Amino acid sequence: MKRFEGKVAIVTGAGCVAAGWGNGRAMAVRLAEEGAKVFAVDRDPARLQETLSLAGDAAKEITTFECDVTSAKSVQDMVSSCVARLGTVDILINNVGGSAPGGPVEMSEEVWDSQIAFNLKSVFLTCKYSLPLMIAKRHGAIVNVASTSGVRWTGSAQVAYAASKAGVIQMSKVMAVQHAGQGIRVNTVVPGQLHTPMVEFRLAKQRSGGDVDALLAQRVKRIPLGFMGDGRDTASAALFLASEEAQFITGTEIMVDGGMSVRCD
Repeated sequence: MKRFEGKVAIVTGAGCVAAGWGNGRAMAVRLAEEGAKVFAVDRDPARLQETLSLAGDAAKEITTFECDVTSAKSVQDMVSSCVARLGTVDILINNVGGSAPGGPVEMSEEVWDSQIAFNLKSVFLTCKYSLPLMIAKRHGAIVNVASTSGVRWTGSAQVAYAASKAGVIQMSKVMAVQHAGQGIRVNTVVPGQLHTPMVEFRLAKQRSGGDVDALLAQRVKRIPLGFMGDGRDTASAALFLASEEAQFITGTEIMVDGGMSVRCD
């Protein structure tokens, strides 16, 4: 029997900004490969189609849905559609996120607000509408994806991203204690300097004038293991936390960063 046979999992941010293995795409495909019925959510339907094309035989286990996870109405409709089509929600993986450069002086109020909505309010909304289903059956697993930017300086000022991802970590801890007696576990995966498609598509433009090789070199230099993981490494940690193998684990984090966050320099 596969690890997630008979389980229904929502994965937000299950597309990817470009070809390759982003975190959400990898988690959606790996869950499907291990037997879950996956409700793959993204705001861009074309990105979801790319996920299906990479899933191979597992694509038949993936149902796609377009959703703006910063909108309460959109999230409520998404969760209702998941239940209508797949019957329930056993696992919720919150993966939506993205950074914007700048500290309080440089960053506009509008960018601050959009970052908090995208990275933190999105987690609040998906939990708000998924948790009642888990509470009713007294069982469920939530895995939230944060970032090492939420626990330390990671090379550039991105104050709203850092604050919102720190919020995700603490929100997870609060929910873990609140709902432990109802059989619901809540944990966080904290990825570090991964080589995902976002590096080429977005971060290189923000941080190295479009020079991808220069940015990769900067990022690898911070990692004690000397290489970067990718979305599949995030997926491995998330699937463990979502599985019954982690039945006695809640309110904690797994750092997926090659040792970067425990370094002094």
